[in-house]
Amino acid sequence: MKLNFIKILLSLLFVSSISFGSGEHKISSPDGQIVFSFFLRDGIPNYEVVYGDESIINSSAMSFKFKNQPELSNLSCIDYKTNNFREVWTTVWGQNKKILNEYNEIILSLEEKNPNARKIKIIVRAYNDGIAFRYHFDEQKENNYFEITDEQTYFNFADNFSAWWIPNDYDSEEYLYRNTPLDQMIAAHTPVTLQSKKGTCIVIHEAELKNYAGMTLEKNSYPQNSYKSVLVPYPDGIRVKQTAPFNTPWRVIIITPNAEKLISSNIILNLNPPPADKNYDWIKPGKYVGVWWAMHLNKESWVTGPNHGATTENVKRYIDFAAENKFDAVLAEGWNKGWEMWGKGNGAFSYTESFSDFDINELSKYAKSKNIALIGHHETGGDYLSYEKQLDAAFNFYKENNVNIVKTGYAGRIRPNGYHYGQEMVNHYNLVMEKALEYKIMLDVHEPIKPTGMCRTYPNLMTGEGFRGMEWNAWSKGNPPEHITVLPFTRGLSGPMDYTPGIFDLKYDQYKKDEFVKSTLANQLAHYVVLYSPFQMAADLIENYKDQPAFEFIKNVPTDWDTTLALKAVIGDYVIIAREKNDVWYIGAVTDENERDIIIKLDFLENGNYLMKSFSDGNNAHYITNPYPINIKEEIISEKTEYKIHLAPGGGFACEIRKTK
Repeated sequence: MKLNFIKILLSLLFVSSISFGSGEHKISSPDGQIVFSFFLRDGIPNYEVVYGDESIINSSAMSFKFKNQPELSNLSCIDYKTNNFREVWTTVWGQNKKILNEYNEIILSLEEKNPNARKIKIIVRAYNDGIAFRYHFDEQKENNYFEITDEQTYFNFADNFSAWWIPNDYDSEEYLYRNTPLDQMIAAHTPVTLQSKKGTCIVIHEAELKNYAGMTLEKNSYPQNSYKSVLVPYPDGIRVKQTAPFNTPWRVIIITPNAEKLISSNIILNLNPPPADKNYDWIKPGKYVGVWWAMHLNKESWVTGPNHGATTENVKRYIDFAAENKFDAVLAEGWNKGWEMWGKGNGAFSYTESFSDFDINELSKYAKSKNIALIGHHETGGDYLSYEKQLDAAFNFYKENNVNIVKTGYAGRIRPNGYHYGQEMVNHYNLVMEKALEYKIMLDVHEPIKPTGMCRTYPNLMTGEGFRGMEWNAWSKGNPPEHITVLPFTRGLSGPMDYTPGIFDLKYDQYKKDEFVKSTLANQLAHYVVLYSPFQMAADLIENYKDQPAFEFIKNVPTDWDTTLALKAVIGDYVIIAREKNDVWYIGAVTDENERDIIIKLDFLENGNYLMKSFSDGNNAHYITNPYPINIKEEIISEKTEYKIHLAPGGGFACEIRKTK
């Protein structure tokens, strides 16, 4: 009864907080903790965001500039509507089986007072984990075609928060995250993650990105800690070309009391509509091995020749391994003609012609006989127009050969011109996603447009890259241990990550002398819990898993979850995540370069006794000098247990928890 009274009171607060007639409006989250204020200042929309007693965003303007049209100005609020919504929906796959979607909404109708009398709507939703707003361009009285030269959405932050960010390279997000005071962030990709002195976490990102350019943030000279949305342009400088009516993507401000709660935020998914179809039985999360890591080690090649990796014989070897170890699929990169023409011109790749030493018909039959799926591979080299011309033929070719998972790639510059994250490429990525859905093909997209929750609407969009993954360890100074402690709170908030973990030969001196993976063996196991993806790779050469007891964890760990909880975390230092599937719990913990002992409570378990099988850093383990020692042990625990996890420098911890009979 008391809980219902509080909900009624909060609902009344949501309604009564709207000021009538003045163009000033407030909307609160269902729990009343987050308040979004809207007002007009000299005819320009402005907003503020407050979380409890903490200011998050001070007065910030919202407007647009156009080619051949004046800037939006002299607006008045002519109408508004309010709404509240609550549902619990079931995921096709995800970090949680059930997701609560609850928000309060206000739709503000604005019109210019000048002769143009252009109309837009600002749609605002307040969730318990953040605020989202988008612009809707109504059908106009005169000109419905807009060429946007600048979306002037400002984020005037209330303080010089601590920030985790990567630079806004329009062609790549494969950078190490920097942690600086906010005022040292000049220009950044989203998601950008901030933390206040109180520990409150704020993330700026976008949701439902389609037929629009990707958003970055750039610093303003005034006021202090002020940033503005900067859209990735066309080569001619125009940012977006659209015809009204249309919506922009959602501008999202995630707000949680601490880092742990960021992992529980579902606002990005909730802002995307549900899928049209209710029958997605053909979509199956899983784990895979494949012909991939050997090329990064220079052991094998993508191009046909004496060291070619994707040969019929070699792929059969991987299929046998996958079947023997209960994996679901095998990837073969470098199977098709065109790799020898990389970078030499447009139209290099054929997506229906294989190299002579790769027999896809034979491999398709062989894989099917072993109940293993083949993962197709479409590298474009950035030549997206040639790929679009072959798209139907390519997907049809794969369907004829029982391939219903495809990894795509866009390495290199976009040809003939443009950027990876501009409107034209956003439309291309979404076209491939929609076409793949039509052919019932799942996608793993590398060099992608950043995830914005569209995998809810298109659940065949399984996973992707868009960050520095495992491959960087093979041909650069690599990823420091801190990288894995940052990813779940930055790029990981936008969608699944195909990091390609599971390297057991961490030094690989026989192939490369200077490069190595900055991780202990236990840390590699923890990746499967800490870094979420419904499709996970065991990325090492399959011979390196032979006679390795730790490989048992990779074979057993699920990739689709019913429940996810972050138990403890300090961004950039360590993170401990627990996930559950069918009443079996798994915990993964990773640290940066520092050794740690962390005590966790297991009170998320139901009453009773459980068998925990753990994989932890062994004596004197160290990610540089001694990465291999690992302790494997079984012990009885309960929901009352306070468990101490030991993490070596660059180390990790992974365990499976099953209820005893």
